[in-house]
Amino acid sequence: MGKYFGTDGFRGEANKNLTFDHAVKIGRFLGWYYGARLDKKAKIVIGKDTRSSSYMFEYALCTGLMASGADAYIMHVTTTPSVAYITRVDDFDCGIMISASHNPYYDNGIKLLNSKGEKMDEETILKVEDYLDDKLEIPIAQRHEIGRTVDYVAGRNRYIGYLISMSKFSFRDMKVGLDVANGAAWSIARGVFDALGAKTYVINDHPDGYNINTECGSTHIEHLQKFVVENGLDVGFAYDGDADRCLCVDEKGNVVTGDHILYIYGLYMKERGKLLNNKVVTTVMSNFGLYKALDKVGIEYEKTKVGDKYVYENMSENGHRIGGEQSGHIIFTKYATTGDGILTSLKLMEVMLAKHKPMSELAAPVVFYPQVLKNVRVISKPDAQNDPDVQAAVKAVSDALGDTGRILVRESGTEPVIRVMVEAESNEICEKYVDSVIDVIRSKGHLA
Repeated sequence: MGKYFGTDGFRGEANKNLTFDHAVKIGRFLGWYYGARLDKKAKIVIGKDTRSSSYMFEYALCTGLMASGADAYIMHVTTTPSVAYITRVDDFDCGIMISASHNPYYDNGIKLLNSKGEKMDEETILKVEDYLDDKLEIPIAQRHEIGRTVDYVAGRNRYIGYLISMSKFSFRDMKVGLDVANGAAWSIARGVFDALGAKTYVINDHPDGYNINTECGSTHIEHLQKFVVENGLDVGFAYDGDADRCLCVDEKGNVVTGDHILYIYGLYMKERGKLLNNKVVTTVMSNFGLYKALDKVGIEYEKTKVGDKYVYENMSENGHRIGGEQSGHIIFTKYATTGDGILTSLKLMEVMLAKHKPMSELAAPVVFYPQVLKNVRVISKPDAQNDPDVQAAVKAVSDALGDTGRILVRESGTEPVIRVMVEAESNEICEKYVDSVIDVIRSKGHLA
């Protein structure tokens, strides 16, 4: 991670940590960089979510791009996966998504994608950051070299058509609830489900620039749970602000997490001989119950650091077909280069219809273990993590749990914090073992 860009782009409060000037300079650099590198006028596509500040950042990026000689193609309000898809299939030099995902409206972010629709490589990101820090000078376009903007809502429509083509089944007579989080899925999701024949019930589909993710969407799924039960729906799907994640609600109102989804679709792939390498890619934060369920059906798994970026890197390097996070970032590498919430919901519909089973039955084998996670503020993360006595305490817990649970101790990526997490058969066991490790950290003088 760089100075400005983290694993999910340059993110911060609009015009405080992430400013209009930052956006202009990012546009300036990308327009020049791709034009100079490819010796042609750069062609860059931009999408945004429904935040009020997204319009400001869109204009700022376009200004910078055009000033450096690039043409900016504007998809307007659309999802992150749609920008990734269009960047790849329509031969753009790079893609830009303006969104802070599940964060509140006053935050925003700029995500950069390469020509394959993948998250931008570190080398290019560091060059962008050098320009943001005035370590580089780049020329300004003049006369016929100055770029232009192009309305590209057609790209969003093409993506909608692509999603519709993904379904092998009609959704006729299926009652489906969608919580679009007053975000980017607002302009896409209903049309897809309606086109496939579902009886579609949508909530939180009136964005006003300030209500994105507010008491709605995948971070507040309790509203969809109630809505599904009250309306007797077959299933419900909740997206976040830029719709790159999806959580599900079964017909009984139970939450179906990303871990459940990995199991449900991973098993479906295995049964059809489609699970290449017989592996599902997870992160270290996936629940122990997922691994127990995968063990029972003979599916192997990999564990990466937290972040869909790391999941995708593992998948692309090793040829795995499905991976994701408990939060609902699910990646199907045959169809997409990013997590795609709407695509994920279509894939879950496919399993329900192919197996003629309700979602509650499909998810039942994944029984979540109780989990206790405590954050410990420390003087030095490496010193605390590498202390021999702390490591011995962690090993003692691991040995005591055996195959009935697990312990995970990891450093926060942004704070001076060590996270101690235990999953076991009861909350009491979790609390006991978490506290035993924290007691050692405290006794060795590592607490801040």
